Order: sequence, then C-alpha cells, then structure tokens
Amino acid sequence: MTVHPQKTRILESYLAGSWRPGKGDGKPLLDASTGAPVATIDASGLDLAEALEWGRATGGSALRKMTYHERALMLKTLAQALMDKKELFYQESFATGATRKDGWIDIEGGIGTMFAYSSKARREMPNTKVFVEGAVEPLSRDNSFSGQHVLTPLRGIAIHINAFNFPCWGMLEKIAPALIAGVPCLVKPASQTAYLTELMVRHILATGILPEGSLQLLCGSAGDLVDHVTGQDVVTFTGSAATGQMLRQNKAIVRNSTRFTMEADSLNAAVLGPDVSPEDPEFQLFIREVAGEMTVKAGQKCTAIRRVIVPGPMVDAVADALGQRLGKAVVGDPRDEAVTMGPLASKGQVEEVHARIEDLTSEAEIVSAPTRDLALEGAFAGPVLLHCANPLKGEAVHSVEAFGPVATIMPYDTVEDAVELTQKGKGSLVASVFTNDPQVAEEAVLGMAPFHGRILIGNRRSAKSSTGHGSPLPMLVHGGPGRAGGGEELGGLRSIKHYMQRTAVQGAPNLLGAVTGRWISGAPGHEDKRHPFRKSLAELKIGDRLVTRSRDVTLQDIEHFAEFTGDTFYAHMDAAAAERNPFFEGRVAHGYLIVSFAAGLFVDPDEGPVLANYGVDNLRFLTPVNAGDALKVQLTAKEISPRITADYGEVRWDCLVTNQNDEPVAQYDVLTLVAKEWQPKT
Repeated sequence: MTVHPQKTRILESYLAGSWRPGKGDGKPLLDASTGAPVATIDASGLDLAEALEWGRATGGSALRKMTYHERALMLKTLAQALMDKKELFYQESFATGATRKDGWIDIEGGIGTMFAYSSKARREMPNTKVFVEGAVEPLSRDNSFSGQHVLTPLRGIAIHINAFNFPCWGMLEKIAPALIAGVPCLVKPASQTAYLTELMVRHILATGILPEGSLQLLCGSAGDLVDHVTGQDVVTFTGSAATGQMLRQNKAIVRNSTRFTMEADSLNAAVLGPDVSPEDPEFQLFIREVAGEMTVKAGQKCTAIRRVIVPGPMVDAVADALGQRLGKAVVGDPRDEAVTMGPLASKGQVEEVHARIEDLTSEAEIVSAPTRDLALEGAFAGPVLLHCANPLKGEAVHSVEAFGPVATIMPYDTVEDAVELTQKGKGSLVASVFTNDPQVAEEAVLGMAPFHGRILIGNRRSAKSSTGHGSPLPMLVHGGPGRAGGGEELGGLRSIKHYMQRTAVQGAPNLLGAVTGRWISGAPGHEDKRHPFRKSLAELKIGDRLVTRSRDVTLQDIEHFAEFTGDTFYAHMDAAAAERNPFFEGRVAHGYLIVSFAAGLFVDPDEGPVLANYGVDNLRFLTPVNAGDALKVQLTAKEISPRITADYGEVRWDCLVTNQNDEPVAQYDVLTLVAKEWQPKT
C-alpha cells in the first residue's frame, strides 16, 4: 500500500465576510518538535482597508443592537461550544511545542476567561445599551441642572495583534471585553502558531453565534493594516518592545489619537524574603514557583520569572535547590505523556535564546544547564540558570530577556536593595515576594508597586489557593508600566471600558434620565393609586413613585430598639452624653431604626411581583432624628434591569426619608428582585 504524505494546510484569512488565501506562495510553518511542515501562511494581496471598514459597518452595527447582557450571554454560549471542541485544539497545540499542561493554560484558560467575562458583565453591568458610570453630579442648587458620565461603544474596530506563545488565550482574552463592550474585532496572530488560532476561529465562526462582522482573522503579515485606523478604533499589541514602539509611532495612530495598548518585554522578578530559611514552607514555594515559571511553556511566557532575587547568604541553597528541580524536567515531544517541557516555538526562537544567554554571560555565570544532548530535530532547549554576583551594578541582567527557560539568581543585602533590583527592570508585568513577615511584605510591595502591574505575595497560608506568579486573571489587570508597555488588559470592567467612550452629559434631570434609562433626582415622578410593589417588570416604569404617610418617632421606640438589638450606644441612651456630642442636641434615633421604620412605611405586605430585597446601596444618614420627629418616605423606581436568563430582574429604588420639616434624614437605594410577569394567586 502506498502512503501519501499529508498535504500541507494553507492558512486563510477571514476578511469582509469570506475566507481568503494570500496571493503569494506562503511561508512554511513547522512542528516545533519534529520539524515537519504544519501549514503555510501568507497575507499578500489582501485588502485590509476593506476588512476594517466592513467590520466597523457590519459587525459594529449588529453588536450595538444588543444589550450588555445579550452580548455577555453570547460569549457564554460561544465558550460552551469551544469547550466541546477542546480536544481538537489540544491536538493542534502539540505542534506549537506545548505540553498538555501548557495547552490547558492556553485553551481552557482562554475559554475560561470568556466564561468569567460573561459572568462579570451580567453581574456588574446593566441589561441596557448604555453604561452609566458613577453618581449623578448636581450642578445647581434646585436640581434643575445635573451631570452624568456615560459610556458608549466606540464606532470603530478593535485590532488585536498577538504573540506566538498563547495562540488561543491571547485572542480570547482580548476579544471577550471588546465584544461585550459592543466593538467588533480583527485578530492578527503571530505567524509561528497562527494555525492553532485559525483552527479555533473556524470553529467560532461555524457556530453562527457571533453576528456577522464581529470577528475577522488575518493570517500573515500585518502589511498596511494599521495605516487605516481611525480615532474610533483600538489597537492592542503583544510582542517585542521594538515592534510595539514602531506601531505606536504609526502616523495614523498618532494623527487620529487611536487608542493603543501594548504588552511588551518584561523582566519579571521573584523575591525571597530575608525572613525565609531553607526549612520554611516559603522556601519550597519559592523554588517550586521559579522552576515552574522557567519550564511551563518552556519559559515562553510574558509573565515568566527572569530574575531570582534572594538574600546573599541564600544564593547557594537556592541555586542547589533550583538545579535539582530543573534537572528533573523531561524535555521532548509534548505528545509523549512523560514529557514535562516541550520545545520552543521554532528553531529561530532557540537561536534567539542562545544569543541572549551569551549577552547575559557578560555579567553572569551559568550555574545550571542541561546535562543531555538536546541537538534534536525540533526546537529544543533545556533550562539554564545563571548567577550574577553584583546585580546592583549590572545592566544586561536587567535589560536582556531570553524568552525561554532562562533565569538569573541575584543576591541582595536589604529589602531596600531587593526593591531597587526589581525597579532596575524599568517596568514589569508581575513580581512576586515570598515571605511570612508582614513588615517585609509591606516594605517590598509598596516599593515595587510603581514599577509593576501585579504583585503576588506567596506564603504558607495561601499556598494551596494561590493561582501563582505567572497566571493573569480575568478580574485583575494584566499589564505593566515602562518597559512592559504601559498598558492594561483584563481587570474585569476596566478592560471593557477601554473599548468605550466616556462622555459627561449635562442637562435637566428628566432629559438626563431619558438618555441613561434611570430616574435622576430632580426629575418628576409618577404617582398613581396602585402601589408600585404591585407592578411586575412588564408594568413598572422608571419614575413610578410612592409617597407614604408619616410615622412619629417616640422615646419608647428608641429605647425598645436599643434593648431589642443590643445597640445601646450612648447617643441613643444617655441624654447628657449625647448633648456633649458635637453632632447631636440630645438622644437620637438609631440609623437602622430609621431604615426599619422606612421599610414599614413603604413595603406592601401582600404576596406579589416583588420577590426579595437583596440589598441596600449608598446608605447615608443626613440629619439626626430625635424623639417627636415624624418620618415620611418617597420611594421612586430608579432603574429596571431584567435578567436575560431568568423570569425576574433587578429594580433599584431611590428611597428618600424626610422629617416633618421636609429635611432629608436618610437616603439610599433599595435593591429588589421583581418578577417579569405576575398573576395574582387565587
């Protein structure tokens, strides 16, 4: 039987609604382990200006018709579909040099990020098309003129230029916040591993979950892509600082003030606290973390530990422990389950790492290196550990990044010296401090913080729950100052807002309310004979209001509340002491007594569409309440947010409690869950 060689896959780009090959012969992409051809890549002759305009017009328009919750639920559905296909992605991922563990970070980590964004957006954003930010700013004494910040989706496209090391996660963690914001995306993966990104995009588009134009893919050179950006577009870049700076200075980006976020070189550090000895749990945690960061993804992580900063007397112990642990790494083809560290992404990357090691040896010596011959067919390189005896005077060890399984041990004398060493990296994505001493943690973290986007404190208490030094999380910012690029990604709502325009809107409260979909103080309310708690979401309107009867507060009420709750604070119980207080003229009612009486005034007791009270926001006590005062409540429906996946939604009520002189004594938001539809029970 004749065995025919498998035809090399030709990568295509998905642009302006169709899959398109480049016009040239293409560049071969090789399996990192075997050197066998995986695919060819080319983007010559493609009309990128057309693709950008098509994405803005088609994708942007479709996404903006949806609410934040609808877009978030769309992401959840897509993440579920991708999780069902994960084994296909794992098999393709082996060609990039990733082990199964490495692939988990890239594939399931990326899909998990989409799940996380979907959940956060549905919890923390309204089910609307405009995002209201912050409190209303009163701009006049009579509430006739107010201001409100709102966020709306940019009318452009998000261009994501990604690195080779995380072909799945790098794409998914960027498109998730952009799509929730309502901005379409064009993804340009690094060529070396673009075949995995292309495979995932094919499956994403095949689901039909995303509106047409929401996601495009460019496989190959970026060409003149960035030359066509506008002031409504966003460009994000992950890669080398040199390429990032070139893009940042692009004439179109500068001319249009296009938003540009860069994640670039980062010589991340791990600091072993001076309180730690080899017998302490923190020492083993430190060794495990450094070794893991050197070998996971073969050290090809933007967050990997490059500088190992330890107390001077601990250098030998750390070098020995790390050498022993790194010696256990099994380097080889990641398809072999016994392998714990795969190859680098390409032979070119191996040559680059070797060249950077040569640069580092001008200031450091190699103390641990592979003992086996790794001159295999693929792009293999074993872990290399160096030692720099005088790092405070060094330059290369703080500026040269070998983007592979390479790290340098650096001694320090004081915590202040350790902090200075971390700062010599001129800005990093992440650093870690391993200590069990609160004073060391405080001094180190506050000294390092201005130069780092994230800092991990590792100790015995968090050992089992910690996500580790090198794991960016959807709810925490991922980025860093200076050399690291000066940008931020992730961070929950922070990254979603990056794709929206913040606008201060000023005007009369009723007109502001029409824009924001919220009732604003100073706008008229709507009173009718029907209690608003008797209305389902289908019937309730913004501005529906209840004004209650009055209730007198007596001294007996105050004393009973104090005895019943155990709150016998002197201002409530001791007249003489209360009079000496600069805020009171005598015994005053408890704040929570006021809130309780208010609830008694506005609550409708019968079964109805209001299902639960789930909280109070922004509670403030404004005027003291004394025995003999009379309380009254004005309750106004402030915001209505139906849940997209439930038969109820949230209603935020403005609750204003006043006394007999119409002075506000308390104000807060009452949060309730209300049924979308309600039929009285018979």
